[in-house]
This record gives sequence, C-alpha cells and structure tokens, in this order.
Amino acid sequence: MKVSQLAKRAGVTPDTVRHYVKIDLLKPQRNPENGYREFGPKDLSRLKFIRGAQRLGFHLDEIRSIFASADGGHSACPEVRGIIARRIDETRKTIAELQNLQQRMERAAAGWADLPDRAPDGHSVCHLIERWEHDDER
Repeated sequence: MKVSQLAKRAGVTPDTVRHYVKIDLLKPQRNPENGYREFGPKDLSRLKFIRGAQRLGFHLDEIRSIFASADGGHSACPEVRGIIARRIDETRKTIAELQNLQQRMERAAAGWADLPDRAPDGHSVCHLIERWEHDDER
C-alpha cells in the first residue's frame, strides 16, 4: 500500500501518515526496486491503534512508549493502565477548573447585565472587566 491508500483505509490524511512515519510510529518497508515506502497490514493495524489510543486521550509520546514495550515483547498493559489512570485524574481536574471558570463567567455576566456601556477614558479599557476584577477580589 502507498501512503494515500493507507490513509484512506484508516480514515486519516496522507499528511497524518507521513507525520507518523517521521516520528517513527509507523515504519514502512522500502521497495528495493523504486525506493517507495510500502505499507502493509501491520502498518494499518498500528495506525488504527494510534487513532483509538488518541480517542482515549493518549499522547503520541505515550503511544510510542506502548509500541516500544510491545515491540520488545513485553506487555504494555500495566503502562496503559497507569497512563489512563493519570489521564482520568487530569481530566477530572480540568473539568473542575472549567466548572469554576463557567461559574465566574456566569457571575460576571449577571453582574454586568444592567450596567451601561462606557467609552474608554484613557484610564479604562472596559469598565466591565475592570470592575469585575475589583469585585472578584473581595
């Protein structure tokens, strides 16, 4: 298979395939007759694995490490469990931070609802944000 054929079968762009080759996540064989890269079923399987792992929140460097374990004949499962546990904790923290941000935004919007618009006066850019910063510190 050529780059474009592999990309089509995996549902990605050819540039994605080339990027994964460049960072050694995919290692196609070279055709000795013409020097072109040739991808086989193993490359398609790895590419699908990469996409699935990404959908679970794994980063490319983590996927590379998983491949290294598997290619070395070792089970990557303990590493995968550790990564997903960390990712779950990170996601929970991100969700909490986003919920706090949403609450701040809602408080600000409610506080600004009846305030008049003002033109900048040389000391103020937008009194809504400046007032909120001052009010929020209390």
